[in-house]
Parts: sequence; structure tokens; C-alpha cells
Amino acid sequence: MTMLPPSPVAPTVNFDRDGVQHGFLRLPYSRDDSAWGSVMIPITVVKNGSGPTALLTGANHGDEYEGPIALFDLARTLKPEQITGRVIIIPAMNYPAFRAGTRTSPIDRGNLNRSFPGKPNGNVTEKIADYFTRYLLPLTDVVLDFHSGGRTLDFLPFAAAHILPDKALEARAFAAVAAFGAPYSTRMLEIDSVGMYDTTAETMGKVFVTTELGGGGTSRAETVRIAKRGVANLLRHSGILTGAAEPVTTRWLDMPSGECFSFAEDEGLIEPCVDLGEGVRRGDVLARIHPVGRTGLAPLECRATLDGLLAARHFPGLVKAGDCIAVMGTLDD
Repeated sequence: MTMLPPSPVAPTVNFDRDGVQHGFLRLPYSRDDSAWGSVMIPITVVKNGSGPTALLTGANHGDEYEGPIALFDLARTLKPEQITGRVIIIPAMNYPAFRAGTRTSPIDRGNLNRSFPGKPNGNVTEKIADYFTRYLLPLTDVVLDFHSGGRTLDFLPFAAAHILPDKALEARAFAAVAAFGAPYSTRMLEIDSVGMYDTTAETMGKVFVTTELGGGGTSRAETVRIAKRGVANLLRHSGILTGAAEPVTTRWLDMPSGECFSFAEDEGLIEPCVDLGEGVRRGDVLARIHPVGRTGLAPLECRATLDGLLAARHFPGLVKAGDCIAVMGTLDD
């Protein structure tokens, strides 16, 4: 078995020390404007005695903002006397992408959520993934990784966990999703799980909760409120944060198969025919794609392949062949 070299990432915090620490994960990055430069990923550790550890992350994709807003706020306000155990807060995992406002890293075009388990001697994105895999996830009991649709998708606000072979772990994850208390809670079968942070954590036996809280490359007051309330509720559910969880109502949404996803077969101007949250029947037109090369051509119709409701849509208005243009879900109630 080949031994991996140590990670080049150097934390400026001590994960075993009680109290509040604000610091960085410093990753050396030599470049034209800084020969001995570094990527400095902000991190906060709040610890009070022994107990569970929660790892809270945002901006796995850099153009998704509810998580960073909620986590920068939590890092500023969380006090040791409010918790039992440890909370590790990293508001912007893919910090280069976050600063650029892009899904992938401007340094190496790396999609962090397709780069796990990473490489200590790989590119910048792979080195970040490796540090999470070998150093942070082993410390952790529960992981909350915030996502939204970024610049190219818009979602109903939901928290989610994956359908897993380990049914005991799956049950714990779905209980954590329910505790988060988003308007929708989703049982998700991932169609592209290779290289994901989720898959790496779940393989290690960690309770993993993710979200999709909106999109369009921005945030809304409503979705930020959902993020802030949800992270507090999850920490209380995990036995870390004191106090009672805020009561919420959630509706369970299933995404059981690849039939939930619709993809554009040509490029053009998309005309939404159904709004988010609206119910549809199999065969209903979800969207039309209008050719834009000339006038007088009929649009291509995208139809629902199952009964349910529209959980996500393409954003913004122009699509290319292969783009995901709609995601369906089926209600459990």
C-alpha cells in the first residue's frame, strides 16, 4: 500500500483547544504575483469539552451564497458556553472560486465537489479535497454542506440526504435532514456521485446533510433565514448546541431515479411553462426551447417523465445542448 505524503495545508488553529479560534487553512500556492504565496481559507473552531463534532461548510461551489452568509455569521456569534463538543466552521471551502464568484476554481478550473478524495500532490483544488478527506472528516460526527443552484440552476429550498446501502446511516442522515427543517426535505439518489464530498464522507460513516436553497447566483432573505435556522436546528439535534430547536414544518420530497432529470437536446432560448413548486403530470410540457438562429422555427418541448412537482429549473434564459433544464420530485404526503 502506497503511503501518501503529508498534506501541504497548514492550519493556524488547534482543533483540540477549548474556546473560540479564528484562523486559516494555509495552502502554499506559488504564482506570478506571489512567488511564495498562499491560499488562505478562513476557518473557525469553537470547542467546549468533549462531545460530538460538527463540520459546517459552504461555497463548495463558489457561486452559492446562503451557506457562506449563514456560516460567516455563525463563526462571528457562536460562543463556547453555548455548546458541548466542537464546531468546525469553514464558510468557503473552495475559497478561490468563492472570491471569483464562480462554480469552479479560477486557478485550475477544479470542481471541488468532483475532486474527492483529492491528492496531496495534485492541483490546488485536489489538495483542498485531500485535506478535508484525511484531516477534517476523521474528526467529525456530522457534516452539513450548504449548496444552492449557483448561476445556472434555481431550486425549491430543501435539505437532503442520500439513499445509502447502509440503512442505519441513512436513517440517521434523514433524521438530521428533518431536524434541519427546510420547507422541503429530500431523499436523493445522486446521478453523478463520483468524486463528491458527500460520497467520501458517507463512505467514512459520517452523517452527511446537504441543501439546495435557491439559486440564480444570488441569495434571498427567505433562503438565508432557512440556512441560519437550519444550521442551529441541526446542531441542537446533534447534541452540540444548547436550547430547543425551532419548530418547523417540512414536506418530504423524493428524487428516486434518473427520470427526475430533464436535459436540453438542443441550444436556444428557454421558455418556462411551469414554476417551481407547481404540480405536473407525466407528459406535461415543462419548458420549451426556442431556436434563435432564425425566425419561423418551432420550439423543442421538454415534457415531464413522471407525476410530481418541479423542484429545480435552469437559470438563466439561454441553454446549451446537455444542460439540465428541469428536476422533478415526488411528494411523500
